[in-house]
Amino acid sequence: MGLLRSAATVSSFTLLSRITGLVRDVLIARAFGAGPLTDAFWVAFRIPNLLRRLFAEGAFSQAFVPILGELRSKSGHDEVRRLLDRVALLLTVAVMAVTLIGILAAPWVVSLMASGLRAASRQTEFEAAVWMTRMMFPYIICMSLVAFASGVLNTWSRYAIPAFTPILLNISMIAASLFLVAWFDTPIYALAVGVMAGGVLQLVMQWAALARMGLLPRLTTRFSESRRDPIVRRVLRQMLPAILGVSVAQVSLLINTNIATWLQPGSVTWLSFADRLMEFPTALLGVALGTVLLPSLSRAYAQDDAQAYNRLLDWGLRLTLLLGMPAALGLALCSDALVATLFNYGAFGADDVAQTRLAVMAYAIGLIGLLAIKILAPAFYARQDIRTPVKIAALCLIVTQLLNALFVPWLAHAGLALSIGIGALLNAGLLTWTLRSRGVYQPGSGWQSFLLRAMPAQLVLAAILVFAGRHIDWISMGSTPGMRVIYLAGMLFAVVAAYFSTLWLCGFRASDFTRRAA
Repeated sequence: MGLLRSAATVSSFTLLSRITGLVRDVLIARAFGAGPLTDAFWVAFRIPNLLRRLFAEGAFSQAFVPILGELRSKSGHDEVRRLLDRVALLLTVAVMAVTLIGILAAPWVVSLMASGLRAASRQTEFEAAVWMTRMMFPYIICMSLVAFASGVLNTWSRYAIPAFTPILLNISMIAASLFLVAWFDTPIYALAVGVMAGGVLQLVMQWAALARMGLLPRLTTRFSESRRDPIVRRVLRQMLPAILGVSVAQVSLLINTNIATWLQPGSVTWLSFADRLMEFPTALLGVALGTVLLPSLSRAYAQDDAQAYNRLLDWGLRLTLLLGMPAALGLALCSDALVATLFNYGAFGADDVAQTRLAVMAYAIGLIGLLAIKILAPAFYARQDIRTPVKIAALCLIVTQLLNALFVPWLAHAGLALSIGIGALLNAGLLTWTLRSRGVYQPGSGWQSFLLRAMPAQLVLAAILVFAGRHIDWISMGSTPGMRVIYLAGMLFAVVAAYFSTLWLCGFRASDFTRRAA
């Protein structure tokens, strides 16, 4: 199956997921605005998400997928089933223990994540965050087992279901915000219930897919036997540096959330909505490409095919630049239109639009770095080298926090977003330099010509967006939201048409976007 087709499958469902996520956030903004209790929800929601990325999607996938792919290519079905049974058992026990600790220690966890909520004037928010944290902590059990299923399905090139299931979380939260609010004295608690329902639905769908493939794990009580399995021990050894690597990014997120709780009320929500807009390009392009590249890069490395390995990286990086550069320009120059059209309703006022817009523009500066990391990090994971990205990420964490000390007093919450963006650019640059200095990655010919041919399209896109920004007052159109949506859709259509037409005039063809799997 062509990698572009695989990536398109992931991107299509991811696009639907992001659209439903935007609908979810629009409803949250309209109903709850950017007030203190909304901040409390985003703090509470961030805690299980942090652990999900730590134990599941991040560290676990990075360690598990390359080893599973290697075992599948070199061993029989029985060996693969044995590995799945034993890894699933250990993963389930570990996350259940973490969940129990988290529920009991919720007040201390919230204090660590958002110390600003411990102020005497914010006790209502603190108590709400603790309640919602306890309600949502079991979400990591569901999502860890979902990550396990996703790793298996992706290894067997079944990308559609793992890409589709996040939609169920958004649908559950939308339903909760519409139909469960009246059941709670504190209405925003309904969202926490929706999160848990979404996690269960995702788990049921993915494990049903494993059952249809005959790969559903058989959970037993043979914990010691599973822990002693040499292949399982390899996965665990790889997970340790992977957890450290993912921890670096999550520690940065934790620090930034903590800082935001000390800023103006609403700062956590503004950053959360800005992050939602950033997730469109990072998920549609970066995550999709990273998902399909990791198994292909792992196969190329296992077969000692350096030429295929380099071609895969070249393709991923060129596609990232070709689609990532216009996305970054679009977010920076179109942020007012996007934020106003999506969120400027009900309790989410013009000042909230302005504050969220600043965060979006700051994030956009580092978008290329955030996307490139999704391509470059799997180049190390495929070689079962997780330690190098960890060291680079740790260095970038230090740089990011030093930048926070510089930018936050000046730019407040937007300074947090800008620090993350600059740190991502540094991270991507160091990953590239390391791959090249070790001789692991040798870029193909034509890179200079590629960049020169891509520049006119960026200039055309920027000119259209600057012109539109000067002639359309997006806030004043709030009284006619339908017209605002039409204007935004028309502008985006014009930008996309002009961009790809200019690329075609500069010599780009469909073959520049395609790539067969290794």
